[in-house]
Amino acid sequence: MSETHYFENMAHDKNDPNPFLAVYLDQSIPFNAEAKAAYLKDCSSKTRQFLLPLMRPLARLMIILLQIYKSIVPKAFTSSKALHRVLHWGMKTFVSPSANYMILRHFYLGSEILQFIRDNVPGVQVTMNPLKPTNLEPVKDDLFLIHDLNLYNFVINLNSELRSKNIEVTKQDILNFDAITSTPIPIEPMPNRWTNFLDLTTAIECFTPIYQLFLTDNDFWRATNSLQLDETIGILASKVIGSNDRLALINNKHPMVPLSTLGAGFRLVLHGLATEQLHALLIELKHKQMKAV
Repeated sequence: MSETHYFENMAHDKNDPNPFLAVYLDQSIPFNAEAKAAYLKDCSSKTRQFLLPLMRPLARLMIILLQIYKSIVPKAFTSSKALHRVLHWGMKTFVSPSANYMILRHFYLGSEILQFIRDNVPGVQVTMNPLKPTNLEPVKDDLFLIHDLNLYNFVINLNSELRSKNIEVTKQDILNFDAITSTPIPIEPMPNRWTNFLDLTTAIECFTPIYQLFLTDNDFWRATNSLQLDETIGILASKVIGSNDRLALINNKHPMVPLSTLGAGFRLVLHGLATEQLHALLIELKHKQMKAV
């Protein structure tokens, strides 16, 4: 059954209103309905309510201990291939279907947003490396690491082009929406055994120290700092769209002020939501432009 039915068929008790139903029905923030329902249902799970408060401080303690360990033995246990095989196993075995669905959507939508920006800056030539996984198998192929590298390389290559060719990112009267998929993202059904119980936020908090363990200190630092590029991508998109009304929705801000790695898990959730909101806005604009033509 579609996750939207979970909320569409939920009874409203005015004496005990469901907070997740209120957020689901609210239309002030652009968000794909199926993804929104999947995320909010995941948020209402027992693991997020009871397990997350226990796991978050333990995970952050592990980050501190690993930071000390990595400063002493910087190259120990570093293997991106091993990391992604552990992540694949963990997602397949323990993460809820809704959470896995949201994770795979993130890679898909992120790739489309970067290509949309590239397509709407005339005169630049930036090679893209889109990630569009529809099941968990691509996780084994360094999916998370490549996602971070794609983001940094896009910002560096785009701005190098802008500087060398003296190009300014400006509003486009007719936007190129070829990169933006407005039909449902073809994510395959996710594993749904009794062990697949971890909600998205708890899973991210648990996986963050694992991510740190298998990466060099430099790789982990770079990965966590990439989250603050949300504001950079939001500004680039707002320039080509000609509106910055939705920039207030971005919570991972100023990339010139590096933040502690301790909050990486929470900031990663905000990063995912910012991507969903921007992509949903682009779909809205795509439909409006199609109707206007």
